[in-house]
Amino acid sequence: MNWLKVFIAAFFEVFWVIGLKYANDFWTWTGTVISIIVSFYVLIMAGKKLPVGTVYAVFVGLGTAGTVLSEIIFFDEPLKLSKIILVLILLAGVIGLKLVTNEEEADSKGEAVS
Repeated sequence: MNWLKVFIAAFFEVFWVIGLKYANDFWTWTGTVISIIVSFYVLIMAGKKLPVGTVYAVFVGLGTAGTVLSEIIFFDEPLKLSKIILVLILLAGVIGLKLVTNEEEADSKGEAVS
């Protein structure tokens, strides 16, 4: 469940990163700010139960991949094989971090949580 929070945070990260570039009126800026708030709130909640370094790396990696793919699909960014290969390498690293991370981390009381 906590990893799902990281994926949700990364999903909203894509919206706010694109919003920072393309927002040009009250409503698009409002959507951008809401996306920032949701993204960081959910990321903070996940970071309370999972290792923060891994959470942040997965968040940034997924957000970067999502932003690159969104710009190619929705904003006519040129599709380059080198860019796709690098995004796939980035995602492989993110998946690798997730696989080697112990999901059980002691909370402040010393009890294991998952």
